[in-house]
Amino acid sequence: MLDRLRALAHEAFKFGVIGGLGFIVDVAVFNLLRYAGDPGVLEHKPLTAKAISVGVATIVTYLGNRHWTWRHRERSGARREMTLFFLFNGIGMAIALACLAISHYLLDLTSPLADNISANGVGLVLGTLFRFWSYRTFVFKKRDPESPAPASILIG
Repeated sequence: MLDRLRALAHEAFKFGVIGGLGFIVDVAVFNLLRYAGDPGVLEHKPLTAKAISVGVATIVTYLGNRHWTWRHRERSGARREMTLFFLFNGIGMAIALACLAISHYLLDLTSPLADNISANGVGLVLGTLFRFWSYRTFVFKKRDPESPAPASILIG
Protein backbone atom coordinates (compact mmCIF):
# COMPACT_ATOMS: atom_id res chain seq x y z
CA MET A 1 0.00 0.00 0.00
CA LEU A 2 2.79 2.42 0.94
CA ASP A 3 4.61 1.67 -2.33
CA ARG A 4 1.46 2.43 -4.29
CA LEU A 5 1.05 5.77 -2.49
CA ARG A 6 4.70 6.65 -3.16
CA ALA A 7 4.29 5.83 -6.85
CA LEU A 8 1.10 7.90 -7.01
CA ALA A 9 2.80 10.83 -5.25
CA HIS A 10 5.76 10.58 -7.64
CA GLU A 11 3.43 10.64 -10.66
CA ALA A 12 1.40 13.49 -9.17
CA PHE A 13 4.59 15.51 -8.60
CA LYS A 14 5.77 15.03 -12.19
CA PHE A 15 2.27 15.77 -13.47
CA GLY A 16 2.31 18.95 -11.39
CA VAL A 17 5.65 20.08 -12.83
CA ILE A 18 4.45 19.49 -16.40
CA GLY A 19 1.12 21.08 -15.51
CA GLY A 20 2.96 24.10 -14.13
CA LEU A 21 4.82 24.48 -17.39
CA GLY A 22 1.55 24.11 -19.28
CA PHE A 23 -0.03 26.68 -16.97
CA ILE A 24 2.68 29.21 -17.75
CA VAL A 25 2.20 28.65 -21.48
CA ASP A 26 -1.60 28.79 -21.16
CA VAL A 27 -1.70 31.99 -19.10
CA ALA A 28 0.97 33.71 -21.19
CA VAL A 29 -0.74 32.95 -24.51
CA PHE A 30 -4.19 33.84 -23.10
CA ASN A 31 -3.02 37.21 -21.80
CA LEU A 32 -0.98 38.00 -24.93
CA LEU A 33 -4.01 37.33 -27.11
CA ARG A 34 -6.33 39.38 -24.89
CA TYR A 35 -4.20 42.29 -23.75
CA ALA A 36 -1.03 42.67 -25.86
CA GLY A 37 -1.44 45.71 -28.07
CA ASP A 38 -4.11 48.32 -28.14
CA PRO A 39 -6.51 46.66 -28.58
CA GLY A 40 -5.41 43.07 -28.02
CA VAL A 41 -5.89 40.69 -30.95
CA LEU A 42 -8.70 38.87 -29.14
CA GLU A 43 -9.55 41.51 -26.54
CA HIS A 44 -13.30 41.02 -26.98
CA LYS A 45 -13.18 37.25 -27.46
CA PRO A 46 -12.09 35.71 -24.15
CA LEU A 47 -13.39 32.23 -24.97
CA THR A 48 -11.52 32.12 -28.28
CA ALA A 49 -8.33 33.33 -26.59
CA LYS A 50 -8.73 30.65 -23.91
CA ALA A 51 -9.35 27.88 -26.45
CA ILE A 52 -6.21 28.85 -28.39
CA SER A 53 -4.07 29.12 -25.25
CA VAL A 54 -5.24 25.72 -24.02
CA GLY A 55 -4.50 24.22 -27.44
CA VAL A 56 -0.90 25.45 -27.33
CA ALA A 57 -0.47 24.30 -23.73
CA THR A 58 -1.92 20.89 -24.62
CA ILE A 59 0.90 20.21 -27.05
CA VAL A 60 3.46 21.11 -24.37
CA THR A 61 1.80 18.97 -21.70
CA TYR A 62 1.29 15.94 -23.95
CA LEU A 63 4.99 15.83 -24.77
CA GLY A 64 5.99 16.33 -21.13
CA ASN A 65 3.58 13.76 -19.75
CA ARG A 66 4.36 11.13 -22.39
CA HIS A 67 8.12 11.51 -22.19
CA TRP A 68 8.56 12.21 -18.48
CA THR A 69 5.54 11.78 -16.18
CA TRP A 70 4.39 8.45 -17.56
CA ARG A 71 7.38 7.33 -19.59
CA HIS A 72 7.42 4.08 -17.60
CA ARG A 73 3.87 3.29 -18.71
CA GLU A 74 3.08 1.09 -21.68
CA ARG A 75 2.99 2.82 -25.05
CA SER A 76 -0.27 1.92 -26.68
CA GLY A 77 0.27 3.76 -29.92
CA ALA A 78 0.81 7.45 -30.49
CA ARG A 79 -2.45 7.89 -32.38
CA ARG A 80 -4.52 6.30 -29.60
CA GLU A 81 -2.72 8.22 -26.85
CA MET A 82 -2.88 11.56 -28.60
CA THR A 83 -6.54 11.11 -29.50
CA LEU A 84 -7.49 10.30 -25.90
CA PHE A 85 -5.16 12.96 -24.48
CA PHE A 86 -6.67 15.67 -26.66
CA LEU A 87 -10.20 14.40 -26.00
CA PHE A 88 -9.76 14.49 -22.23
CA ASN A 89 -7.88 17.77 -22.45
CA GLY A 90 -10.83 19.13 -24.44
CA ILE A 91 -13.14 18.16 -21.60
CA GLY A 92 -10.74 19.84 -19.15
CA MET A 93 -10.74 22.91 -21.38
CA ALA A 94 -14.56 22.88 -21.44
CA ILE A 95 -14.50 22.97 -17.64
CA ALA A 96 -12.24 26.08 -17.71
CA LEU A 97 -14.32 27.68 -20.47
CA ALA A 98 -17.52 27.07 -18.49
CA CYS A 99 -15.99 28.78 -15.45
CA LEU A 100 -14.89 31.73 -17.63
CA ALA A 101 -18.25 31.96 -19.42
CA ILE A 102 -20.20 31.93 -16.16
CA SER A 103 -17.96 34.59 -14.63
CA HIS A 104 -17.64 36.82 -17.71
CA TYR A 105 -21.10 36.59 -19.26
CA LEU A 106 -23.45 35.45 -16.50
CA LEU A 107 -21.96 37.26 -13.52
CA ASP A 108 -20.66 40.17 -15.66
CA LEU A 109 -17.21 40.02 -14.03
CA THR A 110 -15.22 41.26 -17.02
CA SER A 111 -11.98 42.66 -15.63
CA PRO A 112 -8.66 41.04 -16.54
CA LEU A 113 -8.34 39.86 -12.93
CA ALA A 114 -11.81 38.28 -12.91
CA ASP A 115 -11.18 36.55 -16.26
CA ASN A 116 -7.86 35.17 -15.01
CA ILE A 117 -9.29 33.98 -11.70
CA SER A 118 -12.22 32.20 -13.32
CA ALA A 119 -10.32 30.69 -16.27
CA ASN A 120 -6.84 30.21 -14.86
CA GLY A 121 -7.74 29.69 -11.22
CA VAL A 122 -11.05 27.94 -10.61
CA GLY A 123 -11.30 26.41 -14.09
CA LEU A 124 -7.70 25.26 -14.03
CA VAL A 125 -7.98 23.50 -10.67
CA LEU A 126 -11.17 21.65 -11.62
CA GLY A 127 -9.86 20.78 -15.08
CA THR A 128 -6.51 19.60 -13.69
CA LEU A 129 -8.13 17.18 -11.26
CA PHE A 130 -10.14 15.71 -14.12
CA ARG A 131 -7.07 15.51 -16.40
CA PHE A 132 -4.86 13.73 -13.86
CA TRP A 133 -7.49 11.08 -13.27
CA SER A 134 -8.33 10.58 -16.96
CA TYR A 135 -4.74 10.57 -18.28
CA ARG A 136 -3.63 8.14 -15.61
CA THR A 137 -6.66 5.88 -16.07
CA PHE A 138 -7.19 5.89 -19.82
CA VAL A 139 -4.33 7.49 -21.77
CA PHE A 140 -1.10 6.29 -20.18
CA LYS A 141 -2.33 2.92 -19.01
CA LYS A 142 -0.38 0.76 -16.61
CA ARG A 143 1.08 -2.33 -18.22
CA ASP A 144 -0.62 -5.57 -17.25
CA PRO A 145 2.00 -7.55 -15.29
CA GLU A 146 0.76 -10.76 -16.93
CA SER A 147 1.50 -9.55 -20.46
CA PRO A 148 5.04 -9.48 -21.88
CA ALA A 149 6.78 -6.11 -21.95
CA PRO A 150 6.93 -4.43 -25.35
CA ALA A 151 10.33 -4.67 -27.06
CA SER A 152 10.90 -0.92 -26.68
CA ILE A 153 10.75 -1.25 -22.88
CA LEU A 154 13.09 -4.24 -22.86
CA ILE A 155 15.65 -2.54 -25.10
CA GLY A 156 15.73 0.96 -23.70
